Formats: sequence, structure tokens, C-alpha cells
Amino acid sequence: MDFLQNHIEALIFCSPSPIRVSDIQTCLTEMFEADVPEKDITSAIERIIAKYSDDEFSFELNKAGGGYQFLTKPAYQASIGILLKQQSKRRLSNSALETLSIIAYKQPVTKSEVENIRGVNCDYAVQKLLEKGLVEIKGKSEGIGRPLLYGTSPSFMEYFGINDLSELPTPKDFAAPDENVIGEEREN
Repeated sequence: MDFLQNHIEALIFCSPSPIRVSDIQTCLTEMFEADVPEKDITSAIERIIAKYSDDEFSFELNKAGGGYQFLTKPAYQASIGILLKQQSKRRLSNSALETLSIIAYKQPVTKSEVENIRGVNCDYAVQKLLEKGLVEIKGKSEGIGRPLLYGTSPSFMEYFGINDLSELPTPKDFAAPDENVIGEEREN
């Protein structure tokens, strides 16, 4: 039975989404060229659940979406969240950040409008922002050629920890205090 259990564990582990018992059964039946009873599969799954429930493991087997998948135990979610946030932030280049800023403040905006502001081609930056899900297509402009309009996505809000675009900093938020004061005397 450990042989069957190991195959089931491997199938669950490699599946990108929850895998159903029926899908496991189909795979195993094809592999062994013989019917594998569903009760044997569910029994093996129960043993896998028991095995990974031990505190020795940082992940466990969960039933979700009608199937099974390995997930990190709740006790480790904070550290993983920090890692993913750090990795995600590191991946944005300066050109991507500049492009994202323009889109965030000027949306909905066309790529050519972004390029006019930046002064350089931004095809690559826009494509990377689309791939990361920080920017999305909001429609088409009424201008010549009906170019695509870009705006920020809900993932943008989550990434930067804001709930509304009105929470974006304004230029005055970046001004240093007491700098460029005209007509006022400062005490020295």
C-alpha cells in the first residue's frame, strides 16, 4: 500500500490545483493498466493526511475545491507572506515603477501617452506590469486607431497596501518641510 500511497502523494504534490479523487483514479488506472478501487485511494489519502498533520512538517494535505492539495500550515503564513512580498517588490525595475506610477496617476491612459511622459518606449515595462497583474486593460480609447487604455488592477491596491486610488501620495507629500518658502521668515 505504501507504493500506491507514494504515487498518490506525488500526483497531489505535482498538481497545480486541487486534484480530485476521480482524476487520481484515472491516472493510476492508466499507469497500472488495472482498475484501482476508489476506497484504496481514499484510504491512502487519509494516511497521507495523518502523516503530514505531525508538527514535524510545515505543510499539510487539505481538501479544497473538490480535490486535494498540499498547503502551508497557518503557523507559517506570516513568514511566507513576507518572503513573497520582498520577492515581488524586488522584481519591479525602475522603468516598470515609473511606468506604473504614470498609469496609476493618469489612468485610464494609452501606452503612447505613457511614452510621451517618460520620453522612452515602454512596451516591455507595460508587458511586465500586465504579466504581474498590477495593470490591466480598461478598454479602448476613442482616439485614432483606438489604442488600448491601461489602468491599475485590484492586485495593484493589494501590492501597495491601499484601498482606493485617492490614498496614493500627492506631490505635496514628497515636498520637504520649510523648503522653498517665499515671503515667510524662518527663525534661525
